[in-house]
Amino acid sequence: MTSPPEERHDHRIVVGVDGSASSKAALAWAIEQGRLTGAAVEAVIAWELPAFYGYPGPMAWSDFNFEELATKVVTDTIAEVAGAKAAAAVRYKVLGGNAAQALLSESVGADLLVVGSRGHGGFAEALLGSIGQHCVHHAACPVVVIRGSADRQQQQG
Repeated sequence: MTSPPEERHDHRIVVGVDGSASSKAALAWAIEQGRLTGAAVEAVIAWELPAFYGYPGPMAWSDFNFEELATKVVTDTIAEVAGAKAAAAVRYKVLGGNAAQALLSESVGADLLVVGSRGHGGFAEALLGSIGQHCVHHAACPVVVIRGSADRQQQQG
């Protein structure tokens, strides 16, 4: 009797990044977790056209490249949080559409989904933002919510 071939599992940690202090803390945590577990870290940012209601005149959306801006935000955030050497090890994806839906889609097949909390101090710190809340309830993998800023995480560590 022969045993079935061993399956190869690619370990992956998905982290939501938007340039905010909470997403930087989430990215820092995900990078450290990836280092400890050997998992690849994939930073995900999503963009969509802003909705304007009651604007008095036509907007020239062609003047704005939201995908380019999102790419700059995610690459700058990775460089800031990971440093020059480690930044190359962090993959990133820039997706068009709703941020929560993008993270849920990317959570399929991932080991973890990491998001930052959007609390603003005091009681609000106990609360999740709407994207984090949606991910906690609907992700296809376990979700880690990181509270506080990257500076605060380093002070506690």
